[in-house]
Amino acid sequence: MPREQLEEQRIAMWSVPRALSTAMLRAWESRSDTAVLDEPFYGCFLKETGADRPGREESLAMMETDSAAVVADLQGPIPDGKSIWFQKHHSLHLLPTTPREWMDGMAHFLLIRHPSLVAASYHRIRPDMTAHDLGWRELAEVHDLLSARTGQAPPILDASDLLSDPESHLEALCEALGVPFDPGMLAWPSGRRATDPSLGDPWYATVQTSTGFIADEERKHASETPEDTEAMQQVVDACLPFYEQLHAKRLTTSGS
Repeated sequence: MPREQLEEQRIAMWSVPRALSTAMLRAWESRSDTAVLDEPFYGCFLKETGADRPGREESLAMMETDSAAVVADLQGPIPDGKSIWFQKHHSLHLLPTTPREWMDGMAHFLLIRHPSLVAASYHRIRPDMTAHDLGWRELAEVHDLLSARTGQAPPILDASDLLSDPESHLEALCEALGVPFDPGMLAWPSGRRATDPSLGDPWYATVQTSTGFIADEERKHASETPEDTEAMQQVVDACLPFYEQLHAKRLTTSGS
């Protein structure tokens, strides 16, 4: 059921890594009415878990590591006088110690992508990955948490559907979130953003050269998939049930 359109809207996108979430951030950033925020709980996640990630020390130095302070920011005024605040979150960053109250009253949606594509993309940056690193169990838990807290299941968008027909799926997403669709979401200039880590960060290298949603992105990534190994297949197999559970509930259009 579409949400009622509000004068001011805060939107939280939840995804696993390598699911085209930063490309989606670029799409919303292209709107003149929208401010964006990129993974505000990442510093908290790094500090509390001790997780080893590329650029860890730089991220800790530049990001807030107190979840209460992050929540206070999320509940504060929307930056730059905008009417929409779009926030990108990864499921692993919502730790058991992270407050939940700020989630109430916001619009939420999930962005998913087939685990074989997520794993292949992640593997190119961190070959020693585990199924836990991809956060699929946690994303399914976020779905259930949001459904319970808001009384309505969040919309789910599959990246492969999005790439097959960006305009139709972004229109459907905007309708579900209660905001008007803006055609400007379909394209953006290449380059680094103020919300990105430093130039050359491996997680952002591809999106910084992008200018829109590329129709053959999934085929290109499939062709670049590393050689199948038993360990890789075990990772995919562990993630697949959670993906299938969410995929069955995804937004669809007449063309998907």
